[in-house]
Amino acid sequence: MTVGQMQAAVISGPQQASFRSIEPPEPGPGQILVRMEGSGVCASSLPLWEGREWFTYPQPPGAPGHEGWGRVAALGQGVTGLKEGDRIAALSYRAHAEYDIAEAKAVLKLPDRLADTAVLGEPLGCATNIFQRADIKAGQTVAIVGIGFLGALLTQLAKHAGARVIALSRRPFSLEFAQQAGADHTLLLDDHWKILEKVKALTDGKWCERVIECAGLQWPLDLAGEMTAERGRLVIAGYHQDGLRQVNLQLWNWRGIDVINAHERDPQAYVDGMKRAVDWMTQGIMDPTPLYTHRLPLDRLGEALELTRTRPDGFMKALVTT
Repeated sequence: MTVGQMQAAVISGPQQASFRSIEPPEPGPGQILVRMEGSGVCASSLPLWEGREWFTYPQPPGAPGHEGWGRVAALGQGVTGLKEGDRIAALSYRAHAEYDIAEAKAVLKLPDRLADTAVLGEPLGCATNIFQRADIKAGQTVAIVGIGFLGALLTQLAKHAGARVIALSRRPFSLEFAQQAGADHTLLLDDHWKILEKVKALTDGKWCERVIECAGLQWPLDLAGEMTAERGRLVIAGYHQDGLRQVNLQLWNWRGIDVINAHERDPQAYVDGMKRAVDWMTQGIMDPTPLYTHRLPLDRLGEALELTRTRPDGFMKALVTT
């Protein structure tokens, strides 16, 4: 397939986005050229957007988009099992563009049942991987600290597993999303000690068998540890990227809790999670669609990143579409 000039978003400086016409990439052996339909905007991109001294600008066109989906535009040498036109989710890294390259082993063909659905492979796979590592069982009480896109998905999954879910968020409207996802109790993240009193009362003083921290901040991590029951499991899903953290190791030791860092770095683990996510979406176990609250064209990536940074009322997840 011959492709002419393509459009790509470029982060040209801190809080600066531009739009360029460039030559599209060509797939090498074992690679696929993807005609992107769109990509999610990830909160992990915010340090790049805000500006840190270790970043250089301009960033490569399409970077750091890694939540894309689209259709196969061309196949590199040796690629089998796919054909041009197949609709796919892909783990790629410059997806804020009309075209991107993905390794064939990092591409997942989507079933017809999801033909009209945005399938953000990486974050959906992340949610299922975190859920698997949390090892949630029916009858357990699960606290989810931080209800954004990830926390809402984990609420859906924990409820499907038969758990009782306590959802906590600093944003009142996001607790409404948690209720829609099936949360049994919702608490506003405001006063540390009042929250502990409420959770203690809800659990008859036994605390929570599973706590998943999704906020990526010091105080919610402190709170999550204090809510974890003896021999419970604290799952750190928040992306802590703004400095060092302190933990109450005395408490963690005394209660004998298991602490899980639920982040993955092996691309195959992400692909496995993506496959699981597609299966669960097809079965109706997980439904991210109501959480896609903002859709903007690709040339408004800067606005999408600002929404992700400021998180106004009504915001859960932004998509940019081609």
